[in-house]
Amino acid sequence: MEVWPRIAGMVAEEGACVLVTVLSTRGSVPREAGARMIVRPDGRFHGTIGGGTLEWQALAEAQRMLARRDRMAATRDQALGPNLGQCCGGHVTLGFELFTAAHAGDVATLAAAERQGPFRTLTTPGADGFGRVILDAGAEIPRGGIVETFGQALPQIGLFGAGHVGRALVLALAPLPFRVVWHDERPGAFPSAIPGAVTCLSGGAEEALASLADGAQILVMTHSHALDLALVAAALRSGRFPHVGVIGSATKRARFMSRLSDMGLSSERRQSLRCPIGIPGLAGKEPAVIAASVVAECLILAEGRSINSKAAARRTSA
Repeated sequence: MEVWPRIAGMVAEEGACVLVTVLSTRGSVPREAGARMIVRPDGRFHGTIGGGTLEWQALAEAQRMLARRDRMAATRDQALGPNLGQCCGGHVTLGFELFTAAHAGDVATLAAAERQGPFRTLTTPGADGFGRVILDAGAEIPRGGIVETFGQALPQIGLFGAGHVGRALVLALAPLPFRVVWHDERPGAFPSAIPGAVTCLSGGAEEALASLADGAQILVMTHSHALDLALVAAALRSGRFPHVGVIGSATKRARFMSRLSDMGLSSERRQSLRCPIGIPGLAGKEPAVIAASVVAECLILAEGRSINSKAAARRTSA
């Protein structure tokens, strides 16, 4: 979750917010150390520290801090047992930090650092606020304090095609930890509203493919089978993309495998093609159902796990 740019925006627009952080954990807990929630003055919030009574009480504490403004920071140790109405059995330490216009300079510095990519801070909790020192990359971690990580190096997805499934897929990916490069060369192909983590490209398809980072997941679902084949061939031939998928059926896969062989691609490269895309077991052909299946597969692949390649042929035709 984006933290400091969001806090900077809330302070500028609403005057204050509270950052709730899971500082440390022991045993079985709903969220890991570093999980965060940002609470607005009107009660709305972004992120989660695990839900349940723990989160409900944390929201109430954040609202008290925003209403009274008598404390800038606090920590709270909480056992997740019967007294809380949760049966995880573990223990968490939460940090609460109130940010107002008085903190705008420090918040701006941290927001600028986060926009540049992941970074770490040495954080020292205190009643008057949490002190944070940005650590240089590769710096030895000093003793004392808490090392926090902010920002994410998000994996990239190259999505080719802005048809019904492409649009449903972009919406399904929007809240998830991916950066999406979305290509369609047809005029007016993209909707008027685009999620923030999506970059739209409308030039040549193979130029768009070449612009993607090594290791990006490739999803091909254009309006043309010929264009699908050209993109798949270029992606596989490059050797830069370990996960290349195309929407279709078992029949389409067989045709593509034959054509790719005629184009001179090795058996090893051809066998890495995923078609049909998506996890097995969902028979629905509605765009939203297909999108849910494909997104689940993207998450599995991003975690470095494998997909059962012998799933029965299913559903989709481009």
